[in-house]
Amino acid sequence: MKKSSTFLKNNLDTIFPILGWLPGYDFSALRKDALAGVTVGTMLIPQGMAYALLAGLPPIAGLYAAMVPLMVYPIFGTSRQLSVGPVAMDSLLVAAGVGMLSQQGSDQYWVLAILLAFMVGVIQLLMGIFRLGFLVNFLSQPLINGFTSAAVIIISLSQIKHLLGVEIAGSQQAFLVVSRIFSEVANTNWTTLLLGITCILLLLVLGKWKPKWPATLIVVTISTLIVYWFKLNSNGVEIVGDVPVGLPTPTWPLLEWSIIQEMLPIAITIAIISYMEGIAIAKRFATGDGYTVNANQELVAIGAANTTAGFFGGYPIAGSFSRTAVNKHSGASTPLASVFNALTIALTLLFLTPAFYYMPNAALAAIVIVAVSKLVDLKEPMRLFKIRKRDFLILVFSFLLTLILGARQGILLGAVASIVLIIRRISYPNVAILGRIPGSNVFRNIAVEPKTIQVEGILLFRIDASLYYANAGYLKDKVQESIASQSTPVEAFVIDASSINEIDATAISTLFELADELDSQGIGLYFTSVKTPVKITLERTGFDKHLGQDHFFFRNEDALDALSKEKSSSELW
Repeated sequence: MKKSSTFLKNNLDTIFPILGWLPGYDFSALRKDALAGVTVGTMLIPQGMAYALLAGLPPIAGLYAAMVPLMVYPIFGTSRQLSVGPVAMDSLLVAAGVGMLSQQGSDQYWVLAILLAFMVGVIQLLMGIFRLGFLVNFLSQPLINGFTSAAVIIISLSQIKHLLGVEIAGSQQAFLVVSRIFSEVANTNWTTLLLGITCILLLLVLGKWKPKWPATLIVVTISTLIVYWFKLNSNGVEIVGDVPVGLPTPTWPLLEWSIIQEMLPIAITIAIISYMEGIAIAKRFATGDGYTVNANQELVAIGAANTTAGFFGGYPIAGSFSRTAVNKHSGASTPLASVFNALTIALTLLFLTPAFYYMPNAALAAIVIVAVSKLVDLKEPMRLFKIRKRDFLILVFSFLLTLILGARQGILLGAVASIVLIIRRISYPNVAILGRIPGSNVFRNIAVEPKTIQVEGILLFRIDASLYYANAGYLKDKVQESIASQSTPVEAFVIDASSINEIDATAISTLFELADELDSQGIGLYFTSVKTPVKITLERTGFDKHLGQDHFFFRNEDALDALSKEKSSSELW
């Protein structure tokens, strides 16, 4: 009975990590968690409203998207500091996806954004339950860097209309937006532009001078007071206007199969992107504090947060690096800080939304522009260019695709390109002809180390990959090419199998064919360093008997020594 209760507790702790830390909570940490929660809350309020505007939604949607998910994540999450809520990248993708189906500003648009949050959450929950977190590996870092850099440009361009105080039709294609900006620049509201530039400069100065201060809150407070005192809204400065008072109420998202089918590609994209954002941030801060996060459990946690965001009038959310950093530096030691964060937003929704009436859209645009500018990493392209030009080209390809076609198409086509390159890499792995370093038992690629020694008539060959149906034919071709490239006849062909971790049925059939072909040419086929799982598979298929047990060696030097002696004996005879 005791074992049964222990098993149940361990499983409950796995599903609900809050049960692992809350019962033993150290109340001496309560003050720090509360302070961190309130600090991040004051930062999130203007940020959430700004990101909602970026997503094409009313500013209040950003607060709805933040409040309930912040209370849900601590129940399922394994990170102590991760702060979830609206972020720039997901907001851009929402605008890209939902904007194709409905006009920004319409009631239908908000309804679809709510549905999208629900869909993203369900997808992430299913991925977590079925342990599919590995799928994010198909989005390579160069791809994400290229997409992010282009997305920063698109996001910044989308906010120019709020800085200029003009109406510019939105688009995910950067060049189209630029042309529309130039066509409307003559209609600039100079008061709005001055206010927006002042907000940007103030955010930058505070970020450098007083990084611990709530710069976004200070900027929106000052700009709101300026608009109110000088009645700038009567001079054409656009303001947020009426913001609903009260907490969000749960509503079931609109579920129409035809709409779900149309939104599924963008939902999958956001589900993967938002998970990648969250897990990368969570792992970074967990490593610094000496604990680990569970990748698949994080999928469940972020999925649950997104699902509830959809139930409470929000839109897709993710982990925020800037807010997580503030959370950590403010002293947060447990996920309880997120609960205080949510309570700060709840109190704001109950009592302070009338204060947002005179908040200028230009200030919110400034917050978005300054926040996303920090996402650009100019050093990464240069680093990739130096160490691996193929990855550099993926970055450039992703960057240009996103700029030309838009965020949605850019990330999807970039992911396809990455998968194609992965398949190509598997299908055409690196191969090498090996030689021995003089005076040692170390073997190196003769193309890289020209001082290596080869035994005449014996060819030592290595393939740097497991053998699958995708590369079996390539292996066979490369073996024949290697033999043909030798100036003297090859009598023994030795495959160094140290890099072969797995082998499938198609590859084994190819090995049978290769052994017979080489035998017909008077060439013996040998293997060295065969790993146990591969050896077991070869034995099950009878390949070891077909080739002969004496054709397998533990090490390269064993094979060369034995075959050299055999060669010398046959020559003497």
